[in-house]
Amino acid sequence: MKEVAAIDEVLVQLGQMVLKLSNPHVTKRDDERRALVRSVNHFSACAARSEDPRVRELDATLSETIKPRLRLVVSR
Repeated sequence: MKEVAAIDEVLVQLGQMVLKLSNPHVTKRDDERRALVRSVNHFSACAARSEDPRVRELDATLSETIKPRLRLVVSR
């Protein structure tokens, strides 16, 4: 049981690091954005088996960060 708790703690720390990288001011270029999407997808794969609510919350938050950003376009 200790191993599962330790893995969950590592996942929380990893998720927090990826969340910091999801800031648009940090991931500006296309290649950085693609790397972020890969990181979020890897995190989601690892988090899928976790029952820790912190990991689940980070997974949901990170999944929201990689959704396409909508832009308001005004035409005349």
